[in-house]
Amino acid sequence: MKQDTLSKAKAAKNDEFYTQYYDIEREVEAYLEYDANVFRDKTMLLPCDDPEWSNFTRYFAQNFQRLGLKKLISTSYAIESKKVKYPTQLSLFETESPQFDPAKTQTHGKIFVLDRDVTGDGRIDINDLQWNYLQYDGDFRSKEVTRLRDEADIIVTNPPFSLFREFLAWVLEADKNFLLIGNQNAITYKEVFPLIKANKIWLGVTMDSSNRWFQIPDNSIVFHKEENGKKYAFVANPVWFTNLEHGRRHQPLELMTMADNIKYSRHKEVRGHDYVHFDNYDAIEVPKVDAIPSDYDGMMGVPISFLRKYCPEQFEIVGATESEGKGFSNGLWNKHNGVTQAVINGIKVYKRLFIRRK
Repeated sequence: MKQDTLSKAKAAKNDEFYTQYYDIEREVEAYLEYDANVFRDKTMLLPCDDPEWSNFTRYFAQNFQRLGLKKLISTSYAIESKKVKYPTQLSLFETESPQFDPAKTQTHGKIFVLDRDVTGDGRIDINDLQWNYLQYDGDFRSKEVTRLRDEADIIVTNPPFSLFREFLAWVLEADKNFLLIGNQNAITYKEVFPLIKANKIWLGVTMDSSNRWFQIPDNSIVFHKEENGKKYAFVANPVWFTNLEHGRRHQPLELMTMADNIKYSRHKEVRGHDYVHFDNYDAIEVPKVDAIPSDYDGMMGVPISFLRKYCPEQFEIVGATESEGKGFSNGLWNKHNGVTQAVINGIKVYKRLFIRRK
């Protein structure tokens, strides 16, 4: 059940997974360690974010001054169950003030803005958040939220999993810095892998274990535990995607030689066995990231989890197994075989990245 939480959520159109405060804090702090001014004087947009549930607004509002932010903008999407009648305030955008029809119930997202000391207590924090209704429902694809995207310097959020490809394209269209949560399998999406290969986006620092707990809405059908009246789902392999620099991705892996791996590896798949070649790829199979041989100069097929430890100064990403029938193999794949996955002794192997030492 743990492995297919996202699949069931997609089928049920339940994309609301609320990131734990601790996970946000750990990730952001890693960028500050690399560059203490990474967020200074920046306008940050948190789309797909409802402060009633989400910890993103809470974290960045509480740390507004310490991070040196210029402005924080958070928008929420109004689902059907949150329709609003007679909003108490008009849109912040005076040029597009909505015309509310008393005879109709309309759906309006919310916007939260933090940019000054409203309470007069001498500091800017969560108590100074100002909110208002958006003109429309707050969908990130709307002109209203797209205009906020264009104003922002950095976009940070946990977008709907089923819309990850579209959301990433929306962010990249505006050439913005970003920090997004997605599933590890997105590495091999045809919209994502070419960007990773070109070193335009990479994985973040934390979420280095295989799964995480996310809070989910109270009416969720698919969940794994309930604590203090809140429901949680155990999501497999979430990762941060970003184009913000951090120190970890420039730390080379410490590896053993091929001979030492065969003799001493802690993995039974490696110890006492020769490295084998794929049937349909001109590369050797490396089943575990820490079993990458330090002295092999040829092509190697490694698990996609390699990207969590990838150092661009140490390795070059050459290709990947086929994804959705579209190839990233860069000539490695034997196209006469007709199989879009890597094969060893006639048996298909899960998705692989192909790398070589620099």
